Amino acid sequence: MKTAIVGLGNIGSALAKHLTAGGVDVLIAERNFEKAKQLAAKLGSKAHAVPIDEAVAEADVIVVAIWFSAIKDFVAAHQKDLAGKIVVDPSNPIAPDGKGGFEKLIAADQSSGKIIATMLPKGAELVKAFGTLSAESLVSAANRTPDRAVMFYATDYSEAGNAVAKLITASGFTPMSVGGIDQSIRIEVGGDLHEFGKLGKPVSVKQAQAVV
Repeated sequence: MKTAIVGLGNIGSALAKHLTAGGVDVLIAERNFEKAKQLAAKLGSKAHAVPIDEAVAEADVIVVAIWFSAIKDFVAAHQKDLAGKIVVDPSNPIAPDGKGGFEKLIAADQSSGKIIATMLPKGAELVKAFGTLSAESLVSAANRTPDRAVMFYATDYSEAGNAVAKLITASGFTPMSVGGIDQSIRIEVGGDLHEFGKLGKPVSVKQAQAVV
């Protein structure tokens, strides 16, 4: 399966680095195409810089590593090509509050995962993943020894979940399902399974099993 990462901010860039280091060929795309080319050159032959339209059209699994507030427009622009694809959502429904912190953009009892699931075209399968850790921990906790850190994911589609679990493993983490997309609020900022929630840090499998 072809994997693409759209958006090369802190999350997308770190994930591209981990996946290519784990032996996965990745299409990387960014509005600033020069940035994508520079990162591909840095990561080596497993990374391939392409325009966003091409990444969405060619990939089977698309990690949409952009701000939650921009996803609606992204989905609207790529409705046709997203149909039949596995869409991976690492977003958290937050934005800078202008005071040095962040604020939630949706109601406290809502999740970005459930909202995005309603935006996608028929046939697209959503997996919530790669957003359960801070950008710093996504970098530092990969391939941790002796106990790998857990990366939680949620989805209503078992085969899509299995495909993304393989990517989580390749990126240096241990995948752990928390159930369907209705559980995605647990792995978003403020949730009980998010680093910026009750967990407070990356956890091992044993620690995760005690709280899932």
